[in-house]
Amino acid sequence: MMKQRGLKQRGFTLIEVLVALAIMAVLAGMAWKGVDGIVRTRDASQTRLEQTLRLNTLIGQWEQDLAAVQQTSAVPGITFDGATLRMTRRAERGLQVVAWSRRPGADGAPGSAAWMRWAGPAVATSNQLQESWFSTQQFQGNEPGQLRALVGLAQWQVYCFRGNAWSNCQSSGDRAPPAPSVPPGAPAPAPEALPTGVRLVLEFAEGSGMNGALTRDVALGPQQP
Repeated sequence: MMKQRGLKQRGFTLIEVLVALAIMAVLAGMAWKGVDGIVRTRDASQTRLEQTLRLNTLIGQWEQDLAAVQQTSAVPGITFDGATLRMTRRAERGLQVVAWSRRPGADGAPGSAAWMRWAGPAVATSNQLQESWFSTQQFQGNEPGQLRALVGLAQWQVYCFRGNAWSNCQSSGDRAPPAPSVPPGAPAPAPEALPTGVRLVLEFAEGSGMNGALTRDVALGPQQP
């Protein structure tokens, strides 16, 4: 009888197992870094897209407000004090005061500052319009109707086009509205003519999802009687 000779089975040594595990760990780490980078890039792109869409919506609202600006003898059509731009615009049931402003965040960091918009109720009398206008000079940023439009606004500036040149709206010489105690029948001071154009310059903070600055020019339409 022939003796069958069994094959000797050989297993892995401990060193071979450890080397294989080390290689697998390195490959897993490299794969995780790749996946993490893809996720971070996707999140950053999504945040930037959302900020861009929101900014486009706000710029559209800004242009609509300026297109409806109305000069009156009760309050100015446009004024800017460096922090807040106030304008009087036409509405369905009369006139309303709209205020755009930059409000710092609670921590004071540029990245937490917000661009805010407030629109007052539509009114039909000069007294109501003046009351709405004067109320915007005492805003703290938490009044009803304040819309926290955009976060991450580092700085902003507004320029007016008058006399074939751009100038800072703060130095344009807008007249202050006459006091409500003007005697009946007394002529109100003639308001300064509106600029023919308004330039908006927005500077964004780092980490806001927007880069650099945005400049937008808007031409003001003809006044309605």
